[in-house]
Amino acid sequence: METTMLNTPVQVLDNILALNLNITLWSARRKLTAEDFGNVELPPEDLASLGSKKICDPAKLNVFSKLKAQAFSLLDRHGVRFLSGWALPEEKAEEIIQSLCKIRDEFFMEKQSFLASYDSAISDWIERHPSWASIIEHSTVSREYVDSRMGFNWQLYRVLPAGMESDAVMQDSGLPEEVENLGNTLFSEISREASEVWKKVFEGKTEVTHKALSPLKTMRAKFAGLSFIDPHVAPAVSMLDTVLRKMPKRGTLTGNALLTLQGLVCLLKDKEALIRHTQALLTCPGTEVQLDDLLKNCWRDTPVLALPSPAVPAPCLDSMGLW
Repeated sequence: METTMLNTPVQVLDNILALNLNITLWSARRKLTAEDFGNVELPPEDLASLGSKKICDPAKLNVFSKLKAQAFSLLDRHGVRFLSGWALPEEKAEEIIQSLCKIRDEFFMEKQSFLASYDSAISDWIERHPSWASIIEHSTVSREYVDSRMGFNWQLYRVLPAGMESDAVMQDSGLPEEVENLGNTLFSEISREASEVWKKVFEGKTEVTHKALSPLKTMRAKFAGLSFIDPHVAPAVSMLDTVLRKMPKRGTLTGNALLTLQGLVCLLKDKEALIRHTQALLTCPGTEVQLDDLLKNCWRDTPVLALPSPAVPAPCLDSMGLW
């Protein structure tokens, strides 16, 4: 079956802000040298290379990796990868930046705490490895050096096509292609997220709690926030809304409810099938979509249960005049 091509128009740039995130971490590692081993004969460099040595307890730096992961997760939840960072919906940019500021502030608070105890952390590490004390002592770096290696900042900017007389020059810049791929990138990211949700939450389960709905609500919010990127997004939001509305308000989710969720997640993780499905809805906007249709293409070895046939209402999403 022919794949539906998504081509986001360059006018989308009027509704997004680009964010480039720079987070640098100190690894607490230094390169091993031949001098570290004294008179021990080592293989020649063209045969083998030395690794690295840890000059501080890596566990004391885990918090910075976690905060970096939180920042990436925040931007992935609300934006779509673009250029060297993320494209964010302008109308939600302030809210996203406020959340990013909280992560940054915690990062610098933890950094000051680590730097304040830096000397004692090195001493403790040496005491834990007394046989290798000299290797560690000769490899330590100053507190100022560590300070310079740990940073958290970003640049938020608007992308505007350069005014070029030649369309060919503009095309060669790569920006039009980056913009055109935003719709495909968005659906690809949702597909990857749904695949992770399937493995962690739904695969092989006969019942789940209401916590299983949280990642679906997150994907729905991401789609809705970026609805102006491509017309196929609105039908995807409608399907998510329809399924979420059908879920029982209390108790565990089993039987038809669970099958419906599993079918939806299977559809979301199949990018091409999801785009074809949303294209069908765009072609026949008045068509009622049965939830069991979601299962027919996703559960090939499982009997399809008869489910009600609620209509999928048109979501109130702003296309920014693009669709």
